[in-house]
Amino acid sequence: MKINILTLFPEMFEPIQQSIVGRAIEKGIIELNIVNIRDCSLDKHNRVDDTPFGGGPGMIMQVEPIKRSIESNCFDGKYIYMSPRGKKLDKDMAESLSNRGEITILCGHYEGVDERVLEIYNMEEITIGDYVLTGGELPAMVLVDAVSRFVEGVLPKDESVSEESIYSGLLEYPQYTKPREIYKKEVPEVLCNGNHRLIRLWKFEKSLELTKNNRPDLFEEFLKNPGELDKDEMKILGKYK
Repeated sequence: MKINILTLFPEMFEPIQQSIVGRAIEKGIIELNIVNIRDCSLDKHNRVDDTPFGGGPGMIMQVEPIKRSIESNCFDGKYIYMSPRGKKLDKDMAESLSNRGEITILCGHYEGVDERVLEIYNMEEITIGDYVLTGGELPAMVLVDAVSRFVEGVLPKDESVSEESIYSGLLEYPQYTKPREIYKKEVPEVLCNGNHRLIRLWKFEKSLELTKNNRPDLFEEFLKNPGELDKDEMKILGKYK
């Protein structure tokens, strides 16, 4: 999968090229193409913005440097603009984007970009949450990471995206590792007794508890469609309704 990123700050994308996504890039599963919009400015000072028509604070990124950035690199596929007014990123959106051969992500800055850029390239606006950041670079990295995990070959074979927290419908249960006791805190006994059925039920109940307390919206959705539960799981679920 090819992911193109248009930005004024290409150096910000070094962290995303590490860890799991970094290994996918090394293997050629993900191609990350980062373009500095300033390199396509016709201004002698590499200026890419100007004041807004109609007045208002801040500066607006201009059409021409962005258009030149796209056309000089022969980008194809779907165009995305990271924007607080966009549709919120979720599992279905990330999975859908992962099935495309190529996407191009525009990172805005200052007070945003000229609306005509979005119209020319029919850009889909996407947000990662109901808050405003100083630029689109951090949201773009979140999008790249979320989408990449759905691309075949990115995750190790023993990991499944569908079983992860949120995607399963419930938040993830608490996790522990060695040592069994540290700072007078012990691992729950049920996780150490080898009874896989009791361990499964404990994990299910903890996920229910955390979801109801921390994300009641997800909990209510889970109640509407809990999937196939056995009688023991149904008994546990009944405690939290």
